[in-house]
Amino acid sequence: MKGIAVLGSTGTIGVNTLDVIRRHAEQYRVVALTANTQVDRLLEQCIEFQPEFAVIVDENAASILEQKIKQQGLDTKVLQGAKSLETVVALDAVNSVMAAIVGAAGLDSSLAAARAGKRILLANKESLVMSGKLFMDEVQKHNAELLPIDSEHNAIFQCMPSNYAKGLDDIGVKQILLTGSGGPFRELPLEQFAQVTPEQAIAHPNWEMGKKISVDSATMMNKGLELIEACWLFNTSSDRVKIVLHPQSIIHSMVEYVDGSILAQMGQPDMRTPIAHALAWPERIASGVNSLDLINMGHLEFTEPDMRRYPCLLLAKEAMLQGGTATAILNAANEVAVQAFLDRELNFTDIAKTVEYTLEQITVEPALSIEIVTKTDERARQVAQEFIHAQQLNTIRLKNS
Repeated sequence: MKGIAVLGSTGTIGVNTLDVIRRHAEQYRVVALTANTQVDRLLEQCIEFQPEFAVIVDENAASILEQKIKQQGLDTKVLQGAKSLETVVALDAVNSVMAAIVGAAGLDSSLAAARAGKRILLANKESLVMSGKLFMDEVQKHNAELLPIDSEHNAIFQCMPSNYAKGLDDIGVKQILLTGSGGPFRELPLEQFAQVTPEQAIAHPNWEMGKKISVDSATMMNKGLELIEACWLFNTSSDRVKIVLHPQSIIHSMVEYVDGSILAQMGQPDMRTPIAHALAWPERIASGVNSLDLINMGHLEFTEPDMRRYPCLLLAKEAMLQGGTATAILNAANEVAVQAFLDRELNFTDIAKTVEYTLEQITVEPALSIEIVTKTDERARQVAQEFIHAQQLNTIRLKNS
């Protein structure tokens, strides 16, 4: 039995992970489940999977969960606070860690899993976006395993030879073709972008995802973050990663070799496929995903992204080229801007403006330590909040004029 800690178990990736584990109860044992505030869903998961530990970050929520766990007569021990995430990933009973906490909040626990030498199933792309080389160095130093869960990076992983860490030139790879659907506004007239609502932005045409990631998909910042992640995962530069719009989300990404071959991984747009792949690798297990119907699938489209439509994608590429703490600034500003948009405090088109302004205001420096990255993240959030506040004041003046 392999012990699993699921960080962010109440989110979309966490729920899908538990669905795969449920199908293979003879192979996997849930040691720890974690959430931020969702008491009821976490309680349901504890009742079913009976983990040794349940971590909930919010203090009030932890007290409520602990009481309910006792009422259910469960032996699960409730821990509170972000530091407890780092505790459970390092447990001897944990073989693999599903790192599915969204955003910068998942960095410390992902790093702790690396330092504990665990197999990390990485769904938290922000860990690599923020700390890149620092994170990969910890993985190597402590002999941890890093397996990507994002459908695109998992597809690339499946299409790469096992020695990809040597660099693309040494393994005969010409380039990585990173696919993206283009989100819900791929064909929306540009002049209508300013009127986009949160409800429209989170309605992804192909994937079932959380709100933040859905908005990132709509702006294609998600693809920009994935480009950065791909560079670190597969030891390459951004000019060797080409982004291709593929509205059907059937081909999840491709690898082109110098001999003209292109290997592609295909499948249903269902996160249980990459989750099952990473859980069992190098073996294979059933994921519960329906087979792809090639006969009735229809045609597949591929186009280049229009940077006028997706300015966030361009900002991400520029941040990766700039290096250092630029990607941490990019990520922090985007997280703040997306939340403000979801809270109806910011227009959809102002997400990119917030990120661009923040990148302009903060001096980029070498990312020599996690402390530098964390300090930069905090400063970027402050600058982004100030810009959003100024935008709100400007909107009020316009309404009153």
